[in-house]
Amino acid sequence: MMIHFVTKLQAFFTLLIIILLCTSIYITINNTKAADKRDLDNTVEKTYLLKKELEDAAVRIMELEQKLESLESRVPRKYAEVTFLNYLKKKRILITGGAGFVGSHLVDTLMLQGHEVIVADNFFTGLARRVNATILIASTSEVYGDPDKHPQEESYWGHVNPIGPRACYDEGKRVSETLTYAYAKQENMQVRVARIFNTYGPRMHMNDGRVVSNFILQALQDHEITVYGYGNQTRSFQYVSDLVDGLMALMESNYTLPVNIGNPVEHTINEFATIIKELVGGNSEIKHVAQVEDDPQRRRPDISRAKKFLNWEPKVSLNIGLHKTVNYFKKELKLFKLVHWNSPRDAL
Repeated sequence: MMIHFVTKLQAFFTLLIIILLCTSIYITINNTKAADKRDLDNTVEKTYLLKKELEDAAVRIMELEQKLESLESRVPRKYAEVTFLNYLKKKRILITGGAGFVGSHLVDTLMLQGHEVIVADNFFTGLARRVNATILIASTSEVYGDPDKHPQEESYWGHVNPIGPRACYDEGKRVSETLTYAYAKQENMQVRVARIFNTYGPRMHMNDGRVVSNFILQALQDHEITVYGYGNQTRSFQYVSDLVDGLMALMESNYTLPVNIGNPVEHTINEFATIIKELVGGNSEIKHVAQVEDDPQRRRPDISRAKKFLNWEPKVSLNIGLHKTVNYFKKELKLFKLVHWNSPRDAL
């Protein structure tokens, strides 16, 4: 009700200002016609005053809009309903990196379920050992490198260039799995390893360099949609809520080997660029640029293990997920332009 009232109030004041401006213009024109032609200086002065009145009115309208936005911000917001859990069911959960893209969605879900969630920047395994906690490692499909087996199942050891431009990330994730299982055996700990495939959704950073955010932002700004190489390389995209469901199912299971968490629906980058272009609209053109070194040519998860042991598979279609993500980036882009209104258009 408050929002409707504010909207009507805004419309009323805007209409009132327009009426006053029109009246002022009408009087000025009539006075100008009635004035002697020789009084040219007086006419110029009146024109100047009229212009100044219009500028002052524009400033007043802007101030009024800002006040109305301030009033709207005071309207109480509705928050999601949180499940109540008694002390027997309520868990205290520690999440490292919980302020990031995937972590923040995981925190939301767990808190809505009624659990107590603690977010930390650094994770000390000694703490996990002391309280006998289960450790979840967020690994990646990059452990498979540029695979020569398709689709990729968890038993596949991968095809990675150990000195290439992607090696630090690829090998870093591979060694994290190695250290995780070595530690689990040494300390008799419970570990879970999720190999996460391409994920997208709200809260992605605008400049993270991922294909989804790149394409959407380029399309929203009518920039060229840049595809590296010929665009025949494939990827499989899963919506972030599906990933969160998969991670939770893995943590609640007794399965200790690595599990692929991803969407098995495969698209070429060319197809994906076209999907984004048609969804966003606008005048963007798809442009092919030089291919990136060691860019994987095919990427698609075999999720048989997740289906069998976790009873999990993705639910959100690409069309629905992309609509939500595009709407998110529209708001982010609008906010960015408001904050940096005097920055160049290509600031992104």
